[in-house]
Amino acid sequence: MTRCRLCGSAAMASVVDLGATPPCESFLAADQLDQPEPAYPLHLRVCTDCWLAQIPPLITPEETFTQYAYFSSYSTSWVEHARAFVDGAVRRLELDAAGEDAFVVEVASNDGYLLRHMVDRGIRCLGIEPSVNVGAAAREAGVPTLTAFLDPATGARVRAEHGPADLVVANNVYAHIPDVVGFTRGLRALVADDGWVSIEVQHLLSLIEQNQYDTIYHEHFQYYTVASAARALASGGLALVDVELLPTHGGSIRLWARPVEAAGEPSDGTSPAAAALPGRTRGEAPGARERVAGVLDREKAAGLQELSGYTEFSARVAKVRRDLLRFLIEAAERGETVVGYGAPGKGNTLLNHCGIRPDLLPYTVDRNPYKHGRFTPGTRIPILPPEQISADRPDYVLVLPWNLRAELVEQLSFVHEWGGRLVFPIPELSIVEVK
Repeated sequence: MTRCRLCGSAAMASVVDLGATPPCESFLAADQLDQPEPAYPLHLRVCTDCWLAQIPPLITPEETFTQYAYFSSYSTSWVEHARAFVDGAVRRLELDAAGEDAFVVEVASNDGYLLRHMVDRGIRCLGIEPSVNVGAAAREAGVPTLTAFLDPATGARVRAEHGPADLVVANNVYAHIPDVVGFTRGLRALVADDGWVSIEVQHLLSLIEQNQYDTIYHEHFQYYTVASAARALASGGLALVDVELLPTHGGSIRLWARPVEAAGEPSDGTSPAAAALPGRTRGEAPGARERVAGVLDREKAAGLQELSGYTEFSARVAKVRRDLLRFLIEAAERGETVVGYGAPGKGNTLLNHCGIRPDLLPYTVDRNPYKHGRFTPGTRIPILPPEQISADRPDYVLVLPWNLRAELVEQLSFVHEWGGRLVFPIPELSIVEVK
């Protein structure tokens, strides 16, 4: 019996079943192509008691993140997003004014793409990154980095060695941990009693509304609304006090939380907007509680606190699959060439669910040299350097990291030279002529 990892309930309802796929970042070397490849069920369910959407924890973070293929710094727009966040957080929390006393920790800090901006400002910081290879890249870039997974013991050890953090950042990691309660307690162990925690995670509301089913993969154990995130934070002694809606990853939420001692305990344990402070404290932006209440109202209106909000999703996912396959098959029959751009985790969910193989997509390219010469998991599509597109001049380029659409339309504008076009599969099939 599958039980909710947050509240323990057995009241789990199916949202969409994507079959069985390999882990999305387990890219294959050439000498692995004749070896067996494990695949795991990918079935999204939602708990009808606490409304946390989740998949079973069939693989461990240690299997995925000890050596990792994703380096954040290869996305120009993501580095810029991190810089803008650092600028805003420093102003909001007055970290510059704190001088040498300020301390910032980022959990799942990857290759230092964000903390390098703190280093440039002279703000004391530490990254906690479980992947040995990307953590090493961060240290080489001058970002102090501890190789570890966060749990309460790790949080307590860092606090004892470095002191409590004024700000703990956890961007695009809150979905990646199966022990959500233990991880949240680790965040609480890191942060000062009057400090702040900032979390960015994809918004389930956007995932459902925009057919973003390719962001469902084994690294993502849960999928949050603001309501379910507030419950998760409360499980570790943190209270949600502000939320921002972001365009990243097709629609994300930035959650600002504080220890309940500083933020005030929500009155009923389920309504984070109900918490009241005696007055706005340092770092709390005007209108914060109203923003939280507004997003909660949007989620409720979309039916995400009842099954009605989830029932049509599976049918819309099936249509995305049919439309993409129809396009690829018809292009092949016309003798037109289609190649891929990018090898992100989300792309591997899409390729495996659609059953796309090299006969329909002979290769994809990626800016990350780590992936060059490797093959996509399950579908075994070769991954080549980006220059291959200019050499081959394909009729179409299928963009797998569709969430970077604005950035990639600009980067790939050169395909216009030979009349090539871009194809975006999500939220619906879109063919774009670039100039």
